[in-house]
This record gives sequence, C-alpha cells and structure tokens, in this order.
Amino acid sequence: MIIVFPMRLCRSGTTSTYRKRRWLPIPCSHYTTNTMDATIIKTGFHPNTSRSNFQLKDLVANGQLAQAHQLFDQMRHRNTYSFYTLISGYVNSGNLARARALFDDMPVRTEVSWTILIGGYSKHNQPVGAFKLYAEMCRWGTPPDDVTFTTLFSCCNETLMTKTITQVHSHVIKLGFNYTLKVCNSLLDAYCKTGTLELANRVFIEMLTRDSVTFNTMITGYSNKGLNNQAINLFIEMQNSGMIPSEYTFAAVICATMGLNDFPLGLQFHTLVIKSNFIWNIFVSNSFLDFYSKNDSIDNAKQLFDEMTLLDCVSYNVIITGFAWAGRLKESLNLFHELQLTSFDRKQFPFATMLSLAANETNLKMGRQIHAQILVTEANSDIQVSNALVDMYARCDRFEEANVIFSSLLNKNSVPWTAIISAYVQKGFYNEALDVFKQMLESHVYGDHATFASTLRASSNLTSLSLGKQLHSCMITSGCISNVFCGSSLLDMYAKCGYIKDAIQVFDEMPLRNIVSWNTMLTAYAQIGDGEATIRTFNELVNSGVKPDSVSFLEVLTGCSHSGLVDEGLAYFKSMTQIVVKREHYASIVDLLCRCGRFHEAEKIMHEMPFDPDEIMLTSVLRACRIYKNQDFAKRMADALFNMEVLRDAGAYITMSSIYAEAGQWEDVSKVKMAMKNRGVKKLPAYSWVEVNHEVHVFSANDRIHPRIGEIWEKIDVLGRKMEEEGYKADTSVIVQNVNEDVKLESLKYHSERLAIAFALISTPEGSRIVVMKNLRACVDCHSAIKVISKIVGRDIVVRDSSRFHHFRDGCCSCGDYW
Repeated sequence: MIIVFPMRLCRSGTTSTYRKRRWLPIPCSHYTTNTMDATIIKTGFHPNTSRSNFQLKDLVANGQLAQAHQLFDQMRHRNTYSFYTLISGYVNSGNLARARALFDDMPVRTEVSWTILIGGYSKHNQPVGAFKLYAEMCRWGTPPDDVTFTTLFSCCNETLMTKTITQVHSHVIKLGFNYTLKVCNSLLDAYCKTGTLELANRVFIEMLTRDSVTFNTMITGYSNKGLNNQAINLFIEMQNSGMIPSEYTFAAVICATMGLNDFPLGLQFHTLVIKSNFIWNIFVSNSFLDFYSKNDSIDNAKQLFDEMTLLDCVSYNVIITGFAWAGRLKESLNLFHELQLTSFDRKQFPFATMLSLAANETNLKMGRQIHAQILVTEANSDIQVSNALVDMYARCDRFEEANVIFSSLLNKNSVPWTAIISAYVQKGFYNEALDVFKQMLESHVYGDHATFASTLRASSNLTSLSLGKQLHSCMITSGCISNVFCGSSLLDMYAKCGYIKDAIQVFDEMPLRNIVSWNTMLTAYAQIGDGEATIRTFNELVNSGVKPDSVSFLEVLTGCSHSGLVDEGLAYFKSMTQIVVKREHYASIVDLLCRCGRFHEAEKIMHEMPFDPDEIMLTSVLRACRIYKNQDFAKRMADALFNMEVLRDAGAYITMSSIYAEAGQWEDVSKVKMAMKNRGVKKLPAYSWVEVNHEVHVFSANDRIHPRIGEIWEKIDVLGRKMEEEGYKADTSVIVQNVNEDVKLESLKYHSERLAIAFALISTPEGSRIVVMKNLRACVDCHSAIKVISKIVGRDIVVRDSSRFHHFRDGCCSCGDYW
C-alpha cells in the first residue's frame, strides 16, 4: 500500500508560473493500516479545511483578526478547530463579545470551547462572567475537565463571593477532581485570593499530595491576610518535609517578615537565600530590596542594589521609592536620572513615586517635568499614574489643573476622589473637601479607608459632630470600621468634637491599634487636661509592645503640662534617650515649668537646648509670666520675640499689652501697640461657633448680624442677672483698653463664646450638652463666667479654644482652673 500526499504548488520567483514537486512513494511498512496524517486528524479530514485552518492560525497569530474572520466566513467546511482558533484570537485581543458570538454559533460545543471562553473572561479580569459561563456550561450538560477547573479558579479575586467558589468546589468533589493536584492547587489559590483562609486550610489539610506550588499558595495567602506567623510556620513545615522552595516561596516569606516587622528574621532569610543560591534570582533580590526599604534600611537596600548582577525596571522602582520614603530626595532623583539612561520600558518608570515626591515638596516645576515625560511615554494610561497627577496638582494648589485631569479619567474609582479630598483638607479647605465627598457619593463611588480618614479630618476640623456620625455609619456599612487608620480618624473626630467618652469607646473597640491610634488617644486625654489618663495610656502603650515615638512623648508631656504634673513630666523628658528630642518637646517642658512658676529651671533648659527659642515657646512663657506677674522675665522674653524677623500673629504683643495693662502701665501698653502697628502685625479677630440642628452658627465679639441676635442678647442679660446672684464679678483686667469700667463690663458680656452659648441655650432642648469652639484662647473672665453659667442652666458646656478643651459642669471646669 502506498500513500500519495497531495501535490504541493509552489510559487517560483516573481512570475506567476508554478512548478510541480514530486513526492517519493513511502513504503507501507512505515505505517500501520490504521495510520493517518496527524494534522488531518487534528484539523479535519477535508484537505481544504486543513489548509484553511493553517491560514487561519497564521492570520490570528499575526493579529489580523478581520482577515481571519473573512477567511472563516468563506470556509465551506469548518470544524471545531476552526472555531477554536478564531475564538482564541478574539479572546486574546480582549474582544469577548465577538468571541461569545462565535461560540454561540458553534454547532457542537465541547469542554475545550467552553474552557477557551472561560479563560477569556479570566484573562481580562471578569470573574463574574467566567463563573456565569461555567454555570451555563453545566446547564448544557457539558462535563468540565481539569483544565476547565484550573482556568476558572485562576480568575478569582477578593470581589468574588465565597459561596460561588464553594458551589464549584462541590462539583470538583462530585466529578472526582479533588485528587488532582493542579485542580486542588487552583482551588486553594481561589480561597486564598478571596480571603477565605479557613476553607483554604481545610483543602490544604485534605490534599493527599502536595508540591511546592501548594505551599507557596498557602504561605502567600497567610501573608496577604496578615497572618504572618502562620506563613513563617508553614515555611518551616515545608522545609522539614524536604520540599525545595522556589523564588515565589521566598518572596512570600519575605513579605510575611515585613508584616511582622522582624528585621533580624529578615536577615536570617537573606542568609538562607544566599545559601540556597537564590540570591541571583532577580525576583527574590527585588523582594529583599523592598524588605530593606520598608525597614528603614535604605543603605542596605542600596548596597544590595549595587551588588545585583541583573537589574530590571522593578529594581529601580523599588530603590527609587525606598529613597523617596526615607526622605532622601537627592538620591531618589539621581537614581531616576540613571534609570532614564537604561533601555527599560519607559512606561514602567516610577512616575507615580516621582509625582508623590513633587507633591510632598509642593514642587510644581518638577511635577510638570514629570508630567511631560508621562505624556511622551503615554504612561498616563496607567490609572495609578493618572491618580498621582491629580494628587500632585491638587497638593500644589493647582486645583483647576487637577480637576481637568480628574475629568478626563475614564474610570474614576475612590483613589482620585480621595486625592482631591485629601489635598483640600491639607490646605485647610474643609468645606470644599466635604463638597467633593458628597459629589463622590452622588456618582455612586464608595470610599475606602483613605477616603473616610481624610473626610473625617475635615469633619474634625469643622467640629461637625452630625457629619462625623454620618461618616461613622457609612464606615460601618462599607466595612471600613475595622481599619486602623479609619478607627484612628474616627477617634480623633469624636475627641476634637468634645465627646471624649465616644472617643474612648472607639479606642476600646478597635480590633487593631498602631502607633497612630495610641497617639490619637494620648492627644485626646492631653487636650482635656487629664494628665493621669494620659500617663496611664502611655504606660499601656509601652506594655502593649508598640514602641512610642516622638509624638507619644510630646503628648504625654503636654498632658503633664496641662495638669501641673511637673515631676512626672520631667521624668518623661529625661527618659527620652532613644528618641530625638525636637523643638516641640523643649517647648512643652518649658511650658510645664513656667506654668508652675519655675522660671529659673525653664530658662536653664532654654539656654541648654541645641536651638534658639521660637515664637511658640516664647509666647507660652509670656502667658505664664502674666499669670505669675513676672514682669522682668516677661520683658526679656518679649524683647527676644519682638526682635524676630517673622512673627506668626499678634499673640505675643497682646499678652505683653495685658501684662502692662494689669500693672496699670498704660504708656507701655501704647508703646507695644505702636510697635505692633509699625511692624504690620494685626490681631486676629476672635470668633466662636456652635453646631445646632446640623448647621454651624458662627459668632464674633459684639455680633449684631445673626438673625436671632435680639433673643441672644436678651438671654445674656437674663444670665447676667442670675450670675450676679451667684456671686459672679467680672474681671475687667483682661481688657487692655484704657476705658471706663462700664465700657469694659459691656464689652465682656458679648464675647463670642458667650454669644454662642446663649444661642445654644435658646435653640436646644434643656439638659442637652453644648459644645462651642473658639479660634483663640478664652479669656480668664469668660472662663469664670461659663463656670457659673453651667451651674445656673444645669448643663454640660464644652469649650475648645486654641489651646485645649474645657468641660464645664455644676460650676466647675475639668482644667481645675489650671490652664
């Protein structure tokens, strides 16, 4: 028997002639009687179909889908391979609609065709579509194979419902694929990606055979979920079982080590990687670069970077970002310039990091230069880069340009919205930030923990409790309430709104606390002047294993200062051996000593500290001098203040004027006022505000424009008569004008905080709490007056001025008159 293959026609040269090629007969001894051409079996028995399928495959491989589809339409005899080829082409190009249309036209659908289309949805990150297609496959009665399951599970992510995976898991068991290693590994990966580690662990335990992929998947799952100790223990189990770790194993373990913040353990793994000869692997080396960068060991990271025999764009991205995080701008820029000289894909450059540097430095020129490079490389198609552009322009006060880029974004998730909200908050435009947040919700975009943290900051600074409570509710609904940063921001909001009990409750209910949440609680106690609670919380922080930072010490010093705990404050100040003592720490300890009248000790510290006293420190000393009537020390401090090139505000001049006024030295008062005028320093107008029925009402001293000002003044007159009955006498020494006593008394009656309290009294139910905010420090007379008012009306009155909180109840203040 002789098999004669079809004659092949070949084009010769540029002519249109063809020449014949003779094929030699092949003896039948080379074939069995059942042997056929493998290609014909694969592509169909019709020779024309076989040739067309080859042409179809070439067109698809070259991306010529339109021509491929035209050829497909012209084929008289198509087979499943024809459909597979064209469907795969559309799947790879991302045109799932055309792929699905072709699939629907197939006369016979095999498990292969279903799997190809499922793979398309998986490849293009459409897990819901993939699982819906699988359900349809089951309804058609087509049994899946192992490839179908591995393809389906590969598309799982955190957005997918666990119930969906467990239903498919039951099919795996029913069809007997629960003993197939690659299916079990894929199922394990699916559970890990959706965060269902309990089910993943169950699958892991029940697996009869495991390989390195199994362990890698489980270690990565633990690491991503923050269960870092479990990840390390599983790695040890893998080692003990004799399995050889791969580069993916080490990358996952290094990630777990970073989560544990265990630098010595990371060094041990580095040694193990060197011994295992994996240090040459760029994937592992990049992981260690990231490890050193995130553990404040950027110099070690740079040393590793210099020793790496192979670098890629990721290596540069990590080291550039590491220097940026370390605040070493020059090195970061130099490495970025070095990266620009390489042949790596410019679209993969760390443009987002460089834009963040420009934003942090508010360097608009640098930001625009980076923007120009982004446009040239078309890297603005990367959503992360576009979001960073929005953030850079917003933080550089170019909100119009930020909004132009923001408007051009096709898919606006919470990140660009949050960037604009955060920028407004940082610039102090709190109302604008809240307006953007409302627009975001109206656009049906729901915030993440960063969004809520920024918006809560706006609410805190506006002291809008009603808005803060609404955000609290939104956080619970969205599941962000367990996030440590959201919890810290919520705690800060309640504390700044004067609701310390709610702040404490939030703190107690936090499932996880970091240094930010501890410091926020310390600040809350320090601002209300509860020194003992501040010290107690600081000790709890130390005992919790969290290392206190410079902010922690600053707040405990502030708490001691606001409570007169001198010995305790000095002890904490002296214990700061492992902390860099900053200017604000010295300011706090000087304030503590001066508040207690220990001026000589304060002056000694001021001489010994490594920098000159600043405006804040000297102003606080002046206030203490006024309380203790230490005019000599006050004059020296005032001279140092008035000789400064720049002064923030008129606080020092006002305090010195008050010192002279209380001593009856009106000529000196006039001199201070003249010096103030000559220097162009203006006194900030005092104003207070109170929230009533979800609306903030602002009052200035002697306000006459509020719609209910007549009722407010009437209420103040009624209160004034009752206050006199309680023995209240106005302290007119706080008035620095040389006017008669009646004018001074009339002026005191209508200070802004008293107007705000009177308005709250006539606008809120009896017995309800009143919270008033003031932009400047409350005067001594208002402090005395509000104590008496709280007793008369039987209400809790909270006043937050620029220095601290005062909680008034039954004629007493939480500060104990020590402020």
